[in-house]
Amino acid sequence: MSLPLLVIGHGTRCEAGVTEFDRFLGRLRDQLGPGAEVAGGFIELAPPPLTEAVGTLAGAGHRRVVALPLVLVSAGHGKGDIPAAIAREQRRHPEISFSYGRPLGPHPTLLSLIEARIDAALDGDSREGTTVVLVGRGSTDPDANAELVKTARLLWEGRGYDSVEPCFISLASPSVPEVLYRTRLLGARRVVVAPYFLFPGVLPTRVDIQTVEYAVDHPDMDVRVADLLGDCAELASLVIERYREAITGDIRMNCDTCLYRAPLPGHESRVGAPQIPHHHPDDPVAHNHHHRLRTI
Repeated sequence: MSLPLLVIGHGTRCEAGVTEFDRFLGRLRDQLGPGAEVAGGFIELAPPPLTEAVGTLAGAGHRRVVALPLVLVSAGHGKGDIPAAIAREQRRHPEISFSYGRPLGPHPTLLSLIEARIDAALDGDSREGTTVVLVGRGSTDPDANAELVKTARLLWEGRGYDSVEPCFISLASPSVPEVLYRTRLLGARRVVVAPYFLFPGVLPTRVDIQTVEYAVDHPDMDVRVADLLGDCAELASLVIERYREAITGDIRMNCDTCLYRAPLPGHESRVGAPQIPHHHPDDPVAHNHHHRLRTI
């Protein structure tokens, strides 16, 4: 029997996002083929909680599980919240061992998906004369924010856009309106805002709203919004690639600039900080009984 795949999402209050997450789990089962066991859960905000998914796998007799964070960037969720939640499940199910996969990005598959979403938004118009605004979630982790800037540069290289400008929808700057203002000052007249998100949620909706508001206030600019990465075969293939890496032990996590390991300016106090899993309303564990996991 192949090892089960446990897909761990952050969770969202957006029903469409939860629905697409569930549909994506079904796609993974189909692409992995007969006998594949795929479970999924969230660390907060939406059911099912992670503990329910792990309990299902434990009840089926599994003793080794590949746990994969369904995140694009290794920020606080990938580095701390999800590993801490897995550590809590390890204590609940000491008979199970977990192999932890790495986040999805940056990866050529993701760059190709963003490129395809931008082309769809251009609808036949040329990449030449087009500025792309790549919007990430944003984090208090400088390393995670730098990953988005790296992704923007990789997206720009060789694809024929005038420029690709990174920005964030929360927790970090520059914001979407700030970068749209900057591109306008630099002479951009056709802009595609590309949300770097997997599925629908509160933050992608905020990207849409801010972009539309800016476009209405500046009718001299052609401003469009690209679709999310979304449930698709290419994304499933990337998740399966990460799954197989974890099985073979080929995990190449970037730790050199992790704020829990390196004393980055302004974040020195976070080096070696204990990690506490999110509270999930459907998980019976109490706040004051959270176990802690050290990252080093």
